[in-house]
Amino acid sequence: MGFARKVWHLLVGIKDALALLFLLLFFGLLFAALSARPNPGVVRDGGALLLDIDGVIVEEISPINPLQALLSQTVPIREYAARDLARAIDAAAADERIDALALDLTGFLGGGAVHMQEVAGALARFKAADKPIYSFGVAYGDDALLLAAHSDEIWVDPLGGVAISGPGGENLYYAAALERFNINANVYRVGTYKSAVEPYTETAMSPEARENLAQLLATLWQEWRAQVSSARPDADIELVTTDIEGWLAASNNDLAEAALAAGLADRIGTRVEWGERIAQIVGEDRWDNDPGSFTATEYDPWLADVEGGLDFGSDGRIGVVTIAGEISDGDAGPGSAGAERISRLLDNALDDDLDALVVRVDSPGGTVTGSETIRRAILRHKDAGIPIAVSMGNYAASGGYWVATPADRIFAEPETLTGSIGVFAVFPSFEDLLTEYGVNSDGVRTTGLSGQPDLLGGLTPEVDAVLQGSVENTYARFLGLVSQSRGLSLERADELGQGRVWDGGAARQLGLVDQFGDLDAAISWAAERAELDAGEYDVRHLGDGAPRYDSLFAQLMASDSGDSTGDGRGHDLAATFARAEMARLARVLDDVDTLMGSEGVQARCMECAMLPANTAIAPERVRTGGWPRLFAQLLAD
Repeated sequence: MGFARKVWHLLVGIKDALALLFLLLFFGLLFAALSARPNPGVVRDGGALLLDIDGVIVEEISPINPLQALLSQTVPIREYAARDLARAIDAAAADERIDALALDLTGFLGGGAVHMQEVAGALARFKAADKPIYSFGVAYGDDALLLAAHSDEIWVDPLGGVAISGPGGENLYYAAALERFNINANVYRVGTYKSAVEPYTETAMSPEARENLAQLLATLWQEWRAQVSSARPDADIELVTTDIEGWLAASNNDLAEAALAAGLADRIGTRVEWGERIAQIVGEDRWDNDPGSFTATEYDPWLADVEGGLDFGSDGRIGVVTIAGEISDGDAGPGSAGAERISRLLDNALDDDLDALVVRVDSPGGTVTGSETIRRAILRHKDAGIPIAVSMGNYAASGGYWVATPADRIFAEPETLTGSIGVFAVFPSFEDLLTEYGVNSDGVRTTGLSGQPDLLGGLTPEVDAVLQGSVENTYARFLGLVSQSRGLSLERADELGQGRVWDGGAARQLGLVDQFGDLDAAISWAAERAELDAGEYDVRHLGDGAPRYDSLFAQLMASDSGDSTGDGRGHDLAATFARAEMARLARVLDDVDTLMGSEGVQARCMECAMLPANTAIAPERVRTGGWPRLFAQLLAD
């Protein structure tokens, strides 16, 4: 009994210690959260707006999982909402307290094509207000250069340079590996161009997929070149993309000098020298004696000041709901489109007497059931008699287009990727692999569907028929939604479908979208349809009222690691290429999730992962999955 009593006291002591630890952690985080809120009072009267974009630009910021962040001991990569950045820049352009804009792109990791255009447009408007922009970076990639092109002076670190990659790359195909290991993919699909399942059925890209992807990449590449050339006419993009060896050799392989020679940069210097240059324009910081300091207002307090000045007192109300990321059936998000969460936001807004609803879609799709849940929630607003507009971001493909079908009008950008009207399902089975190792499956069935789908014993012809029939029926329903909403015949909808992805320009010509325009254009149209004049309505982003502590955890982790820049990794060109390769490796795990997840019928544009809307995103934003990803990560460790 004495031994048992000691064990009991030990267990109670461990329990009390853990409880105390978590209480201390909770109150410590609570205190930090209250003290970490940006203070509008630190906005400087005069000086520059300092935008140190040390992360990725996204449609909707994902919440940080505090437990995961603390256990991993890694600093979460920061996310910036494109609309927040654009609003901050536009406010600075009109504010007398801001004399210049300092754009530090040292830690910038990129974003989607539409988001880049949105922020670049705000920079162009800032410059048009006769206020200078000074950019600094070490390694300028495509996205960074698109933003920096609007600068009066582009500074590059002596150890840095510029590398224009252009859209494109390679995908991995697993058919031969699956055959070698006796794994059956069991793919069910509809659509000639529905290449989402090709990695599991082919050893190379099909001619149809190659044709579709080549057209999309050519359009996006042309758009990027046109935007950079318009902002920076002297930039010799042809030289740095067609004769890279000759271009570098002319500058003795000095990447910074080569950037200067090609008109992609104006000055070579360190960040301190860049800061001293800005101090000549806006003045030195009297409170900061660090080298290269200048009078500046940072992004967080500036955005807090801008948001604090918003007035919500008008009678008219336009709601904006965001569907960003992969569509699932659960409560996921923000940053991913959990159908349960989004439908709840929409249903709660039914009591708000909205005059119009704008649906912002930035999603490659996901589950059919999740997409349909969101569509039905949007229809409940349409049944209330209010106009519905859809604004497409980087992509609104597959399930992302499914949720757009209730719209009275669809807006897209030339760089938007949409369509991908097609569905598929993947169910792996391992009967051949198990047989190879002497493991057999046997039993008694009352029907061909008993115990199915059996991933270990194999799928029966009956379940094959059910799954293929389900996919074909879902595709027919998808075509019906497109036909009804766009005023097309079923035959024409099928011609535009088949899983093919379209850029915004082609989609507009084909009638899949109505007109070019950003989110503001969609809101203006909705207000006009609701007979609301400018200044007579408020724009309310559904779900924006939830408290956020993202900056808190990022600050805590950065402080603990001694890294103030966020990710702690190198920022030269070699590090940039390495991060791109790590993102590619992370997509391999995503492919494994897709194969092993058995998530039912999918309306998802897997091709979109290869396109610029996704390639710049850091590995941490790649879709997370269940045991297959965990198993692969354990092997990697």
